Amino acid sequence: MRIFIALLSGLIFGIGLIAGGMTDPSKIQAFLDLFGHWDPSLAFVMGGAIAVGVFGFAAASRRRLAWSGDPIDLPASRVIDRRLIAGGVLFGIGWGLGGFCPGPALTALGAGFMPALWFVLAMLAGMELHDRYLEPLFIKRAA
Repeated sequence: MRIFIALLSGLIFGIGLIAGGMTDPSKIQAFLDLFGHWDPSLAFVMGGAIAVGVFGFAAASRRRLAWSGDPIDLPASRVIDRRLIAGGVLFGIGWGLGGFCPGPALTALGAGFMPALWFVLAMLAGMELHDRYLEPLFIKRAA
């Protein structure tokens, strides 16, 4: 049952990303071009996602187990620190330059859009760099 729920959730999410235009780098870059040919349509996609997420997180916060039977582990911290801000800035730069964020990049690659491959490879390299070199520095500093 767990695999079915994961497959169905991923399929619905991927279809939503494609239907909302989130897998089209030119649409993302037009949304981020505030002083050029700005395309505000993705604001509605994001607003809809936030609205659904608000209700989803509210429901999840009242439960101990997911539908699959797995424990629900929501983040407890609400601290805005340098690491969070730096991560947001790096995410924004990557989103603006590549026209992708992780979910839409994987969806585009799965749909056969090969330019997404370069973004996914760079994303994986960045994740490896973080896990291998940066995270150990933060763990040592916190100890």
